Amino acid sequence: MITHRPLCPEGQAARRLRRGGPDGLCAEGSRPFVLAATILASAMAFIDGSVVNIALPTIQRDLGAGFAELQWVVNGYILLLGALILVGGGLGDRLGRRRVFVAGIALFALASLACALAPGIEALIAARLLQGVGAALLVPQSLAIIAAAFPKAERGRAIGTWAGASAITTALGPPLGGLLIDALDWRAAFWINLPLSLAAIWLALRHVPESRDESASGRLDWAGGLLAAGACGALTVGLTRLADDGAGGRLPAFGAIALGLAGLWLFLRTERRTAAPLMPTGLFAEPAFLGANVMTLFLYGALGAVLFLLPFDLVGRRGLSAAEVGVTLLPLGLIIGTLSRAAGGLVDRTGPRPPLVLGSALVAVAASGLALGEGGYWTAVFAPILLLALGMALVVSPLTTVVMNAAPDGKSGAASGINNAASRLAGLFAIALVGAAANLIFHEGPAAAGQRFGVLPPPGDALRPAVESAFVSAYSSALWLAALWAALAALVALVMLRPRRPAARAGSGADQASAESGSSVSADSSVA
Repeated sequence: MITHRPLCPEGQAARRLRRGGPDGLCAEGSRPFVLAATILASAMAFIDGSVVNIALPTIQRDLGAGFAELQWVVNGYILLLGALILVGGGLGDRLGRRRVFVAGIALFALASLACALAPGIEALIAARLLQGVGAALLVPQSLAIIAAAFPKAERGRAIGTWAGASAITTALGPPLGGLLIDALDWRAAFWINLPLSLAAIWLALRHVPESRDESASGRLDWAGGLLAAGACGALTVGLTRLADDGAGGRLPAFGAIALGLAGLWLFLRTERRTAAPLMPTGLFAEPAFLGANVMTLFLYGALGAVLFLLPFDLVGRRGLSAAEVGVTLLPLGLIIGTLSRAAGGLVDRTGPRPPLVLGSALVAVAASGLALGEGGYWTAVFAPILLLALGMALVVSPLTTVVMNAAPDGKSGAASGINNAASRLAGLFAIALVGAAANLIFHEGPAAAGQRFGVLPPPGDALRPAVESAFVSAYSSALWLAALWAALAALVALVMLRPRRPAARAGSGADQASAESGSSVSADSSVA
């Protein structure tokens, strides 16, 4: 049972009326402001990742960062967001969703300030870790606040508005962020969060009613959350360090990977025995739920790898500005945001498997096209990006539909949270792995000695051809790995997600999927 303490300021008489009502929902006049607060905060967290990806080459030059350090600028954020997002949802249920939402925004703003003022790469990484914690607190509250504040008759439209607005703002983030980076510097990507945070906090405190779940009894599964974060962190460290030269570098890497795998085993064992686990392992007994999450790991791993590597090619080799990189990525968010609802409706006619197989295959072809790099910008870059966007648009809503329909009643929130975390952690591990592979291949030959991946000598320099050749070889090899993951996602959909008769809840599942797709798309597009 959800209880509310209405805080919508509509005058004393209106407050008395609302206090006497049976539902305790937010007053009608404040509902647009509730939507505005959740859209602002969610978009801020989603946009930050995509804009930071574009800023990586500039950060690399300005701070003299190594490639592994740049991986941590992205992965530090994803690590704590993905590992703690279920903890954030549980805290909101117990302590109050508005309270945790505002705390998350405030922490995200303080971390953004620390990023903007970072004197070196180590300080930037530390601030990005803190940003991940703030995002893990605010992101899961957005839909929960909407669900609590709006009556059932208006909830679907409200969630649809939130999803569409989040998709549009996320799509516009890269080109606008690129313009800021070109006009000022990479620190502008973090300064912009401060006024957005203040606006979101003001709207939340003034218009969002407090709500919590009275059925969420018992202590939060802190042990599970800490084990998940520690295990994922150890795996990320190990995968990132695989490119280190010599036994002194790789032995610690293998040790960290072993520690991470042991931590995951301990996490699963703890979740089986905990009365109120963050991740109910019984959900994976349903083949469709297991298959959907395995597919998520492969597909979103491929997407995260592409979005991480692409700016190094566009800026470092092709000489594009940050704004031009943002415009290149603009169709990705626009196409996914525009077509996801139609793809959700397609599930009712064909079942989820055909769009999932086709969409994943298109992503594999798009990654292959980027890996080949044949032709100029329009054929070697822009056309594969369009294909990537179309493939993801076909997948996002049907994949969420499978996850939600496979979950038993009362477990839909846990199922959605698990899949959400899987998509983020997939990007985390993929970036660590393809980054290590690209860095290792780049430094195999003598031409790249003393060079940094992604930083090429200027045109006309005698070293340029050899270094560029080493870069292209490493970049292409890493993208072929991403293409393989997307192809495996298509295979998993074909084998594990067998067609079934449409159930009565399938329609609602598709609607929920298209509503939730804004969250999934936006967050995962920020990965990177």
